[in-house]
Amino acid sequence: MWKARARRGLIAVAILLVAIQAVPYGRRHTNLPVRMEPRWDSPQTRALVVRACYDCHSNQTIWPWYSHVAPVSWFIQGDVDQGRAAMNLSEWDRPQREAHESAKKVQEGEMPPWAYPLVHPEARFSPAERQALIRGLTATLGQEKEREGEPEED
Repeated sequence: MWKARARRGLIAVAILLVAIQAVPYGRRHTNLPVRMEPRWDSPQTRALVVRACYDCHSNQTIWPWYSHVAPVSWFIQGDVDQGRAAMNLSEWDRPQREAHESAKKVQEGEMPPWAYPLVHPEARFSPAERQALIRGLTATLGQEKEREGEPEED
């Protein structure tokens, strides 16, 4: 009896996975033209940023095969949309509201997101590479400054 239930459950899951492929979100994989990049402090900084940041923070996203399969495509599209809205390294001719926080986010381990290096081994950095990236981001994009007169948050 449990085998029949398991079989029906697997069939239901398979039907659901096929059906959700009809949802259009997550398939508009666009890469607009590069308008302007930051003036990088060094070619090394740019190379490190390309390895770890460009898929979500530029118009040069590489869309792997699994980015076309729902529901994974939904998460990837959302991450790219959010990343480009926060900072787009291909549209440096427009205001970049979070660019100055980049080095801090890398230093604190917020960027790249924990799952990204799992499927993108090129984004796994040695400690020396991570420090070079932090230094390069600070030199190129600036750093977050403490607001004067406000106490630091714990």
